[in-house]
Amino acid sequence: MCGIVGYIGKANAKEIIVEGLRRLEYRGYDSAGIALYRNGKIETRKHVGELKNLEKIIADPEYDSYMGIGHTRWATHGVPSDINAHPHSNSDNTITVVHNGIIENFLELRRMLEEEHNVVFRSDTDTEVIAHLISLYYDGDLHEAVNKAVAKMRGAYAIAVICASEPDKIIGVRKDAPLVAGIGEGCNFLASDIPAFLRYVRRVIFLENNETVVVTREKITIYDENNEQVEREPYHVDWDVDAAEKGGYPFFMMKEIHEQPKALADTLKRRLDENGDIVLDGISLAREDIDRLSRIYIVACGTAYHAGLVGKYVIEKMTRIPVEVDVASEFRYRDPYVDENTLFIAISQSGETQDTLAALREAKGKGARILSVVNVVGSSVARESDDVFYTWAGPEIAVASTKAYVTQLMCMYMIGLYMGRLKGTLAEADYHDTIRELLAVPDKLAAFLEDDTQIKNLAKRFYRRNEMFYIGRGLDSTVAYEGSLKMKEISYINTFAIAAGELKHGTIALVEEGTLFITLATQDKLFEKMLSNIEEIRARGAYVVAVAKEGNREIETKADEVIYIPSCPDDLTPLLSVVPLQLFAYHVADARKNNIDKPRNLAKSVTVE
Repeated sequence: MCGIVGYIGKANAKEIIVEGLRRLEYRGYDSAGIALYRNGKIETRKHVGELKNLEKIIADPEYDSYMGIGHTRWATHGVPSDINAHPHSNSDNTITVVHNGIIENFLELRRMLEEEHNVVFRSDTDTEVIAHLISLYYDGDLHEAVNKAVAKMRGAYAIAVICASEPDKIIGVRKDAPLVAGIGEGCNFLASDIPAFLRYVRRVIFLENNETVVVTREKITIYDENNEQVEREPYHVDWDVDAAEKGGYPFFMMKEIHEQPKALADTLKRRLDENGDIVLDGISLAREDIDRLSRIYIVACGTAYHAGLVGKYVIEKMTRIPVEVDVASEFRYRDPYVDENTLFIAISQSGETQDTLAALREAKGKGARILSVVNVVGSSVARESDDVFYTWAGPEIAVASTKAYVTQLMCMYMIGLYMGRLKGTLAEADYHDTIRELLAVPDKLAAFLEDDTQIKNLAKRFYRRNEMFYIGRGLDSTVAYEGSLKMKEISYINTFAIAAGELKHGTIALVEEGTLFITLATQDKLFEKMLSNIEEIRARGAYVVAVAKEGNREIETKADEVIYIPSCPDDLTPLLSVVPLQLFAYHVADARKNNIDKPRNLAKSVTVE
């Protein structure tokens, strides 16, 4: 997702905005640009490619300024190029805009501007339409002109606007895309995400949907969709800015893999009282609420969807309530049966995933109760939910999610335990035994992470492969999907994950001499069946790398190589078994010399459909 940074104050806006854009690089982009107010004019510079390309062309002190807006773009309308990069301006460069999201009716608006007002467009973007539209309505009041332009626009977007005639303000608008204001002393900020300005300010205001903000050096004023002023208490950010630094690791992804034990411990222990019982802050489900539930939907995208697959298994087993898992982009288009007896669980790392938000709103409109599992406080998904369960993963910078995923898993276990105990479908002994085993997971994972030599050596042998297969049974199949996705995301190898029992229904035709299979065999009750599947693929020449629990020596007679994870109950293995797959993907990508934190064509948060 694109990044927006705006600053107005006393310091050098150029340096602050570029630093903010650098802190948003993890969101993915293909070009970068900046617009600065100087000597009565707006100076705009932009360049395709990495941020360093932009920095070179604005290095001269002549670009120093006290106010400006910057942007990192991920192409939607128009190919990546200098011309299509943001910011975009009106014809005389007096009004300049940066924009995240999509203006769905931009062709209609563009045609109107060209045919009725003789506007000549410079780019292929939908964003340039916004600048010309604001210019059309501008009559000395930028705020009013922005409001009139926004009334004509359809879509999901966040915008920041500056005007040469009003150099004392930045106007921002939020509609289904994140925008947050930062409050400083004699300076203020506007950005897509908190890390952009966290080095400078700790007090932030999250904009709600359809709100406009006027940012000046001295104050931040919010207006609702009726142009009525809104009072809102700032939120104090207490996480450490250094948490978003690499800390000596070559890539954020490796740092975040190693932060998983702490993230898991934080997510669990913060929700346990002095008796060791789960207390879910932000969730007010009572026994009568749970008793009347007829079904639960878990809806998410990508890695969060894979966490939902584990959640289905866990929550259904502990509560005996039917659970369906749906890809968010498909949920609302199949007209699902949802009513007031439905619990809708949305999982999203960023809390801004557009497809998940749309599905959430669909379910809410039909009367469902909304429970969200998110990592970002104040995000859209969190604000629109009835109950919110925050993961404690901390900032996750790498595009390929690791610690957010395992903390989402931990949340699924805790929700299942909490609901199962309250409903009476989970025995007290099982409840306490599971919590005790969950408490042991962080230390087990930390011990496993002490040495990844075996996995690194595997990567050196197999990094040139063009395809890999991942298989498992039961919960292992859900982890196979996530391991396969991690490899796709950062190595660009074509991987395929499948439930092992499905091999004979077509996929086994692809197996030939030397085909690499990553096989998960951590489920004791399914182990014999998994061995049979391994026999099937080895008989056709496959090379098998197995992931199994410590103490299982029988697997060594069937697999070519075994990676052992610490022993734990079958139901909890996803918290551990996914980690060797994360490491394998990382080391393969590293051997291929890929940009691990910022893989091609991907963004951290997907805020368009």
